[in-house]
Amino acid sequence: MKQTLHSIVFIGAGNVATHLAQAFARCGCLVCQIFSRTEDSARTLAEQVGCPYTTSTGSIISGADLYIVAVKDAVLESLIPQITARSPQSLFVHTAGSMPMDVWKGHAARHGVMYPMQTFSKRRPVDFSAIPFFIEANNAADAGLLKELAGRISGNIHEATSEQRRYLHIAAVFACNFTNRMYAICEHLLKANGLPFEAMLPLIDETARKVHHLSPAEAQTGPACRYDENVISRHLQMLSDEPELAQIYELISKSIHHSMKK
Repeated sequence: MKQTLHSIVFIGAGNVATHLAQAFARCGCLVCQIFSRTEDSARTLAEQVGCPYTTSTGSIISGADLYIVAVKDAVLESLIPQITARSPQSLFVHTAGSMPMDVWKGHAARHGVMYPMQTFSKRRPVDFSAIPFFIEANNAADAGLLKELAGRISGNIHEATSEQRRYLHIAAVFACNFTNRMYAICEHLLKANGLPFEAMLPLIDETARKVHHLSPAEAQTGPACRYDENVISRHLQMLSDEPELAQIYELISKSIHHSMKK
C-alpha cells in the first residue's frame, strides 16, 4: 500500500470538487482527470488545474491513488458501480455529509469519506487552512492517508463516524443553509420597503462574531427572548400578506422563547 496519496481523479465538477481540486493541485498533488457529465463544467475545472477531462464513465482513467467523488447524493449510489471496478487497488471516497461510508461496500475494497464542512460556491474563494475536514475510512491505514492528505491544505482534521457526520450535516443545515434563507427573507422585506440589504451587514457580522466568544444561547437577543407579545403581534400583523413568513416568524419565536425557559 502506498504511504501517500499523490494522484487524484475527481468525479464531479461542482462547487466542492472545484475548490478541492484547485486546493490539492496548489499543494502539489497530481490531479489526473476530471469527470463530469456536464462538459462545460468538466472542461472549465480541468483547465483550471491543468489536466484532461471526460464526460464518459468508461473513459475514467484507472489506477490513480485516490478517487474523490463529489456529486449530488441522489446520483452517488448509481455512479459508484460504474467507477470502481477498473481500479480495485485504489482508494475511493465521497465528500457528502449525509451519506454513510457503507455506500461503498461491495464495490471498493478501500473506501472512506472526506467531508469538508463548509459552504462552497465556485465564484467565491475559500481559505482551506481553517476548514474542518471529517475523515472516515474502512481501515486505519487509509484513515491515516486521508488525514495526511487533508492536512496538506487544512490544519483542522478530525475523524468522525457516519452517524456523527449525519448530525454534523443537519447541524450545518441549521447554521448555514437556514441562516442564509433568513438573510434572503431579510433582503426581500427590506427591498419591498425601499431599504438596502447592506444596512444589515454590520448586524449580521456582529451576530456571527459574538458566537466566537459566547454560546449561542448566551448571545440570543430580541423580542422572542422575553416573549414580548406586543412586538411579536405587530410583526405577525405586518406579515399577514405573506402567511409562510408569518408562520416561520411564529415558529422560530416560540422556539427561542421555549429555549430561554429551559
